[in-house]
Amino acid sequence: MVLVHVDFRDAEEQERLDEFQDLARSTGVTIAGLVTASRDRPDPAYFVGRGKVDEIREAVVAEEAGVVLFNHGLSPAQERNLERALQCRVLDRTGLILDIFAQRARSYEGKLQVELAQLRHLSTRLVRGWTHLERQKGGIGLRGPGEKQLETDRRLLAVRIKHINRQLTQVSRKRELQRRSRRKARMPVVSLVGYTNAGKSTLFNRLTDAGVLEADKLFATLDPTLRRVEVGHGRAFILADTVGFIRHLPHDLVAAFRSTLEETRDADLLLHVVDAADPEHREKMGQVNEVLEAIGAAEVPVLLVYNKVDALAGGGARADADESGEVWRVWLSAHSGEGLDLLREELAHRFIGRLIRRRLCLPSSAGRLRARLHDLDAVITEKAVEEGWHMDVEVELDVWQRLHLDEAECGAVAGAGTDP
Repeated sequence: MVLVHVDFRDAEEQERLDEFQDLARSTGVTIAGLVTASRDRPDPAYFVGRGKVDEIREAVVAEEAGVVLFNHGLSPAQERNLERALQCRVLDRTGLILDIFAQRARSYEGKLQVELAQLRHLSTRLVRGWTHLERQKGGIGLRGPGEKQLETDRRLLAVRIKHINRQLTQVSRKRELQRRSRRKARMPVVSLVGYTNAGKSTLFNRLTDAGVLEADKLFATLDPTLRRVEVGHGRAFILADTVGFIRHLPHDLVAAFRSTLEETRDADLLLHVVDAADPEHREKMGQVNEVLEAIGAAEVPVLLVYNKVDALAGGGARADADESGEVWRVWLSAHSGEGLDLLREELAHRFIGRLIRRRLCLPSSAGRLRARLHDLDAVITEKAVEEGWHMDVEVELDVWQRLHLDEAECGAVAGAGTDP
């Protein structure tokens, strides 16, 4: 495989070479060569100059490479012209990312979403595959076999895309029913977001013991995973691990994964995981924020999680609060576990809310209520007496109100309630 990277003076066209090489390695192939160039703007026909095309062809022949990867988006015409000139397969950045997603998708929904994105991308490049069946005659009613085959391919693609969309609609309805159930049960949802390879899956495993794949490579995990996390006092939240983001994430992928990304849009809190040891972490945070805005999640509350502090010189775990005392950033290491207690404390603070303490005298007939209090992990002390139970409980205010505790149900209250 030969890589091609072009440096542009226009920041909008600029891509990072090291990230491109990591993407290429993520496919599992061997990088045989690298060709770099500098331009003011892309060439309309070949993206690079004709002299650079000759240099790429020499590298392909010398290394016996079968694929050339461009670290940029190519138009269908540019891709077709390059393949004719280089006599090998040419992939742009979008095609490379789609290939990685296709390798990593494991769930039924994930495979459908990736296939949909691939088909949408392929639909603009059909002409490339049928150059040997070009139009042979002109005039009305005298179209050549190449054009007929392209029309057939377009119809087949349209049918398949329509079929996948119907299947994804059914999956999306199931997800919506699950979200409604969680909202009805007043179960908060926390979604992990961040640039790919920032450590989201490692943090997810630390908080949930889910056993999600952890690897030091881009897009190590693709399919979303949801787990219940207990925070104490009978309260819990759903933690969702979503796909990592990357600069210039293909629009077809964003559209195909929209139903999955809705978990992020409808979350009660976003944990934005940042690689604190990455010198370009601020720029990558901006890329993540752009994707969040594109999917309608820009208004969801965010707690920043600066990960990998163990890789920082003199770094350590801590929680940063604003002037009002609200924590807005936690520094930790998901790998070593340093600082995880700070994150758990902050999540418990956000979802447990204000606690109240009460001393109750439950009659023996209130066994069901006693069981509920134990299920909520609200019982601090309990003593069995002849008439029932004496207990001290600590419970969230809204939970207490939902229990509808009164003297008729609980018996006499042995002492005044106190708020901790």
